Formats: sequence, C-alpha cells, structure tokens
Amino acid sequence: MTVKQQSKKSKPPRISHGWRIVVALAITQTVGYGVLYYAFAVFLSPMRRDLGASVSQVTGAFTLAVLVTGLAAPLVGRWLDRHGGRGLMTLGSVAGTLATFAWSRVDNLPALYAVLAVIGLSSAMTLYEPAFAIVVAWFDPARRSTALLTVTLVAGFASSIFLPLTGLLVDLYGWRTALVFLAVIHAVTTIPLHAFFIRRPPLAEEPGPAEREEARSDAGLREAMRGRAFWLLAVAFVAHTGAIAIVAVHLLAYLTELGHSPTFAASVTGLLGILSVTGRLVTTGLHRRFSAAGVTAAVFFLQAVAAALLPVLGRSGVGAVACVITFGIGFGVGTLARPVLLAERYGVTGYATIAGAQALPIMLSKALGPLAAAFLSQGMGYPFVMLVVAVSSVVASAMLVAYGRS
Repeated sequence: MTVKQQSKKSKPPRISHGWRIVVALAITQTVGYGVLYYAFAVFLSPMRRDLGASVSQVTGAFTLAVLVTGLAAPLVGRWLDRHGGRGLMTLGSVAGTLATFAWSRVDNLPALYAVLAVIGLSSAMTLYEPAFAIVVAWFDPARRSTALLTVTLVAGFASSIFLPLTGLLVDLYGWRTALVFLAVIHAVTTIPLHAFFIRRPPLAEEPGPAEREEARSDAGLREAMRGRAFWLLAVAFVAHTGAIAIVAVHLLAYLTELGHSPTFAASVTGLLGILSVTGRLVTTGLHRRFSAAGVTAAVFFLQAVAAALLPVLGRSGVGAVACVITFGIGFGVGTLARPVLLAERYGVTGYATIAGAQALPIMLSKALGPLAAAFLSQGMGYPFVMLVVAVSSVVASAMLVAYGRS
C-alpha cells in the first residue's frame, strides 16, 4: 500500500471524529452560553433585591465578566495553538461550574463581582473563541463553514432554552437554588464532553498540494498585525459587535418608548434569536457561491438601513417588525463570518492566537457599547442611538468591502 493510499484511508476517521467534536461543542456551547451568559438577565431583579443593590451595581458585575473574557482571550488563543483545547476547555468547565455554585451563595456586591470575574474567565476558556479554533483546526476549507454553522445553529437556541428554564426554576425554588440546578446541568454536560471528545487533530502523513499551500500561507500574530487585512477585519467586527450589543440591550426599551406595549416589544425583541439562526443559514448558503466578505458586508449594510429607519417607521407595528426582521437577519452573522474569514486568510496554524488578539477589542466593544448607549439615550435620545448603530454597521460593511478588495 502506497503512502498516498494510506493518507486517503486516514482521512475518514479524522472527518468522523471531527463531526463528533462538532456535536459535543454544539451541546457545550448551548449549555455554556445558557448558564454563564443568558441566565444573568433572569437573576438580575431577585439578586438586586436580596443584595440591596441598584440595577447598575448588579449589572456592573456582568460587564466585568465580559471584560475579563476579552482580556483573557489573547492568552487563551496562545495556549490553544501550543497545547490544544482539551485541558483548557475541561478546566474552564470545572471553573464555570464551581463559580456558578459559588454564585448561589453570594451575599454582597464584592462577592458577586469576584464570582462573575471567574465566570468571565471560564467563558474565555470554553465558549465560542476556543470552540471555533478547534473546529477550524479539524476541518478543511470545504467543510469548515458547515461545521461552524452546525455549532452556532444549535447554540443559537441557548437563550430560547435557558431563559424560560431559568425563569421557571426561579419561580419554583428561588434564584439561589436555581443557580445550583444550573451548575449541575453545566457540570454533567460540559465537563465530560470537553474531557472525552476534544483532542488535537492528527497530523497528515503526507500533506497534499493544497495543504502545503495553506501551511505556507499561515502567518504568526506579528506578521498578521503588520498587514492591512488584520486591521480591516478588526475594525469591522469591533464596530459590528458594538452595534449588535446596543440593539440587544436597548431595543425593547426603545420599542416601548415608541409607544408599543411591553408585551409587543418583548415579542418583537425575542425575534432576534430566531432570526440570528435564519441569517446564519442563509449566509452560509451564499458563502458557497459568493465571497464570505462580500456577503457579510451586504448583510451589515442592510442592518444599517434597518437601524436608520427604525426611528422613522418604528411607531407602527408593521414598521417596527419590518425593521427588526431586517436587522435581525444579520444578528448572528458576524459570529460565524469572523472565524471563516480569519481561517481563509491566515490558515490553521496560529489561528487561535490571531483570533484571540482580535477578540480583546471585540469583547470590549460588546461590554462597553450598551453602557455608552445608555448615556447617549439619556442625553441625546434613542433616535441618536439608532443613528450610532447605523453608522457602526456602515463602517463594518465598508471595512469588509475594503478587505475583500485587498
């Protein structure tokens, strides 16, 4: 048997285990985001009452968690490139579980901030950034988009599953016991799946011409940062992430301010989660025929139009729904597009380090964007906030157009 034949026979097991990893990550990302991210919104009011704190004081702990996630991202990326993801994601799952247990026992603000800081670190070690790095390493470009789509499609339902589940647990048992239940769910799913399924991909015995070309095109972080493309992508996704975070936090309040009932506003805002899944499906299909940068730029521009029109059309129910649907189609597109574009540009080797370096300003935008929008809404009004969202989306689209031409 020739070396070439042996190489061909070695590929199916790699592909097969790669898809097992995708299934495992789809589950762990759904549970991880549900417990470590989305559940906080349900606990906000009961925690505030029990701790005798204001909404802003309690929300500050969540902001700290997001900031810690961003600050840890570059270090996590370097670790993934050097050592792989199994140990890191397993340890992160253990830390997230213990922090969730500890969260159920906090009785003052400093303890809450400390626990949420650990949850932020756990998020950096277990959620999308490391998961995407593992998927990128296991799959060739032809299958990479589909594998990433599978993970994000399933995880896109995290809020739909865990917000009502957490609400039910709080109603039945109180927020402290609800956190204990969530910690158990997090432990029995994420720890074993990360420990037993995540592994580094086997080295090919004889890389083919395409793989050799990909290896030659791999760039280290310093080389990447000297290039224009790195900064175009960074600015695009920092601007877009900030716009998405602002809409996610403030849309419901703005729809209410426009004169809609709280029930209508909540229902329309709830469409964003479903639309994010739809948008990922549509754009992944378009990626097979058109460039990923071009498709993503077009979606971001449509979001800019929707945000700009919301103050004009949003007072009518039809107008509000139309604007939210148009904006919502791109709600989850950036999450999927960035790993595709980074892997396409820089290859597999060093991907996690490069992605981690970009993740820091992106997470800062995600954490600080809604806070800045809150101050702007008080001083300038929500129409001005929507204008900021529209301009940010246009900037993101323009950067991707420039990236595509480069």
